[in-house]
Amino acid sequence: MNIIDELEWRDAINQQTDAEGLRELTNQKAVSLYCGVDPTGDSMHIGHLIPFMVLKRFQLAGHRPVILIGGATGTIGDPSGRQSERSLQTLEQIQDNVNALAAQLKKLFITEGDNQMRMVNNYDWTHKINVIEFLRDYGKNFSINSMLAKDVVASRLESGISFTEFSYQILQSLDYLHLFQNEDVQLQIGGSDQWGNITSGLDLIRRKEGSESKAFGLTIPLMLKSDGTKFGKSAGGAIWLDPNKTTPFEFYQFWANTDDRDVVKYLKYFTFLSKEQIDELAEKVQTEPHKREAQKALAEEMTRFVHSEELLEQAKRITAALFSGDIKSLTADEIEQGFKEMPTFEATQESKNIVDWLVDLGIEPSKRQAREDITKGAISLNGERVTDVAFEVTADQAIGGRFIIIRKGKKNYSLVKLS
Repeated sequence: MNIIDELEWRDAINQQTDAEGLRELTNQKAVSLYCGVDPTGDSMHIGHLIPFMVLKRFQLAGHRPVILIGGATGTIGDPSGRQSERSLQTLEQIQDNVNALAAQLKKLFITEGDNQMRMVNNYDWTHKINVIEFLRDYGKNFSINSMLAKDVVASRLESGISFTEFSYQILQSLDYLHLFQNEDVQLQIGGSDQWGNITSGLDLIRRKEGSESKAFGLTIPLMLKSDGTKFGKSAGGAIWLDPNKTTPFEFYQFWANTDDRDVVKYLKYFTFLSKEQIDELAEKVQTEPHKREAQKALAEEMTRFVHSEELLEQAKRITAALFSGDIKSLTADEIEQGFKEMPTFEATQESKNIVDWLVDLGIEPSKRQAREDITKGAISLNGERVTDVAFEVTADQAIGGRFIIIRKGKKNYSLVKLS
C-alpha cells in the first residue's frame, strides 16, 4: 500500500498542496520529509505526537524523515492558534527545552544505529544570518499582502500582532528552503494550523529555486473528541509525555477511558496496528462494547510506545489493584501514581483509635458517623475491611512506611500520607 493510501485510510490527511504530484513522487522514490516542533516547554504532550506519528509511518514505508527542533523559531513564537502574544523565554530556558525535547524525540523515534530518521535544530543555520541578509535575501521574497492574508495572521489583526510573531512564517519558510537545498527534503508535514506556514515555505522555494521545484506540503486534521472538545486534555490538564508531569498510570488511564465514538479514530492515528487488527477491534466496539477491548489495546499500545513494557505492566497492575481492591499488592511508588488525584490527608506516625483517626483527618464528619460506617463494614484500610471500632491504626500498617489507603463505601478512596 502506498503511504498516501495508508494515510487516507487512517483519515490522517487534511490538505495537500499537490495530491497527485505527491502520490507520484512517493511511488517513484524514497522521499525526504520533515516535521518540526518548537521548544516552548520542556516536554511534548500527546497532541504534539500526531504529526510525528505520520512521520514515523513514512519511515516504515521506506522514506527518510527529518525531525526539526525549533531552537531559532522557538525564540520567536508561532502565532498559530493564539489570540495574544507569547511571553518570550530566555535563551537559556529555550536551550534547556531543546535538550529535553531532543531526548524525548530520540527515545521515541530514533533507533540506535538507524540512520533513516535524522534530527536537526534550525538554530544551527538561522543564527548565522544577519539582519541585512534576512531582509535582502529572504524578506524581499515575501509580499506583505499575502502574509496578511494567511489565516494565522488575519485572525490576529483585530487583537494585534507584533512584527516578531508576524515574521515567524518567514523563519519557518527559511527552514524548508534550507532543508530542500541541503537535505533533499521535498515534503513538509504539520497540523492543520500550519498550512499558511507550509505554503509560505513552498513559495520561497519556488522563488529561490525555480517554479518547477518539486516540493510539497501536507497537513493533518485538527483532532477533536466526538463531543467537540479539544483532544489531549483531561481534568488535570494536558497529557504530557514526561512521566514526571503525567505518570504512566495516568497516561494509560487517559487512553483506557476513550469514548467508544473516538477509539477507532485514535487507533488509526496513534498506533501501528494493521488495518486487519483495527477492523477487528472496530467490530468489537459495535458488538461487545462492554469489554472495551479496543480501549485496552489503545492504552497498551500507547503506554508501551511512549514509556516502556515495564511501565505498561506497572500501569496495568495499579489498574487491576484499584478495580479489585487488592491495595496491598502495590508498592509505595505505585500507590503514589494510582492515587495522585484522589483526596489526600496527612497524619503523624503515632498509633490512634480508628474512629478518632478518621474524624481528626476529616475523612469522617463525626465519631457517630465513623462508628456507624465501621460497624456496617463500609471502611477498608489498605484493601482490608475494618469492622471493629476499637481498631488501632499504626505506622506499621503503612505501605512502604508511607501510605495508608482508606476506602469508604465502594468508590470513595482517600490517600493518607504519614509524616
